[in-house]
Amino acid sequence: MATRLPSLLDRAILFAHRGARANAREHTLEAFTLALRLGATGLHVDAWATRDGVVVLDRTGLIRRFPKRRIEEVDHEAVADSLASLDDLFGAVDEVPVRIRVADDATAGAVIEAAQRHSALDRVWLAHPDLEVLAGWRDRAPGVRLLNTTSVEALPLGSERRAAELAAARVDAVALPEDDWSGGLVTLFHRFEVLAFADGAHYERQLARLIDMGVDAVSGDHVERMAAVAATFD
Repeated sequence: MATRLPSLLDRAILFAHRGARANAREHTLEAFTLALRLGATGLHVDAWATRDGVVVLDRTGLIRRFPKRRIEEVDHEAVADSLASLDDLFGAVDEVPVRIRVADDATAGAVIEAAQRHSALDRVWLAHPDLEVLAGWRDRAPGVRLLNTTSVEALPLGSERRAAELAAARVDAVALPEDDWSGGLVTLFHRFEVLAFADGAHYERQLARLIDMGVDAVSGDHVERMAAVAATFD
């Protein structure tokens, strides 16, 4: 089935949110490799740098055992037995886009260094809500792909203004909640050559609507659903 509106990519990226988290414990190598077997074409992770600069994958950034501490406050040795590292992920998975949410500049720098070690910089999508922060990362790593995570409600000057700002800052894509997207909004961002990513696409009807309107990537928890719906558009 042909899409109503074209994507800027040959095929929308299917990002497995924290791996195949509907089938395995999130942010584990098992969840990531399972997601790819089930049909995901990208991985969506949350990353934090330890005190000694190792990037580990976790949702909250907190060590959830007494006493509770932030990951940035401990060395990697303290979490190595419980959290997968970005190096582990790059070592286990080749040639797959990896979307990485980071909260601070130190983690961004450590992510860039890890990606460079694995010759993976061109398949990393570094995500952050602040446009100025992203613009600084562009000069730091010209080869990395940048993603602005936001919502229509958080754009007081409007979507067209944000699209123009992203293009000027050489930010590659914008991610909005799935229900923010319309065909007109996808077309608007595409006019500025900014890719359109949809978050929270967990159900078949959402996925079909998004792919039909030409979004360039979807992120969701149910990999099998994403793969099945995408296959109807091949």
